[in-house]
Amino acid sequence: MTDTNEQDPVGPPVAGDETTTLLGSLDRQRATFAWKCGGLDAAGMQATVGASTMTLGGLVKHLALVEDHYFTTRLHGRDPGPPWNAVDWDADPDWEWRTAAEDSPEQLMTLWQEAVTRSRAGVAEALAAGGVEQLISQGWPDGRTPSLRRTLIDMIEEYARHVGHADLIRESVDGLTGEDPPQRSG
Repeated sequence: MTDTNEQDPVGPPVAGDETTTLLGSLDRQRATFAWKCGGLDAAGMQATVGASTMTLGGLVKHLALVEDHYFTTRLHGRDPGPPWNAVDWDADPDWEWRTAAEDSPEQLMTLWQEAVTRSRAGVAEALAAGGVEQLISQGWPDGRTPSLRRTLIDMIEEYARHVGHADLIRESVDGLTGEDPPQRSG
């Protein structure tokens, strides 16, 4: 069996090893998210559905934060850098959601894409140093320390949940539905 996936260049291989499958699954979630949030103007990025205040712009900024938090701070114990390290999170715990409306769609997508690039580099660095079974640098508040494997699964779940949100919001904006983007990015 091979680790390549010729039919779906972004996504888990049909019969790959554990690491390639985890990373492929995460990349498929990222690509679907990018498709759901791409090509919109500011009004599209600020649209809401029903009683929720959640926007695509807020989701983009939130997932940029989560990328940096999981794969810079938690994985390696490093400072997340700007804009995250300048925020008083105790005073404004929803900062990324609240301030997303101040950013253009291009700024939001760039922030997220740069966070994904940093995450991929951080994960590659960690994999080279010890594989998915290694423990990450920053444990949970209860004292347990998850493995990189668990952290990748948690990130896949984070994206899966938010891709569902993005799907509903995007459909309300312009009717875009589905789960397979014609061209994947992110």
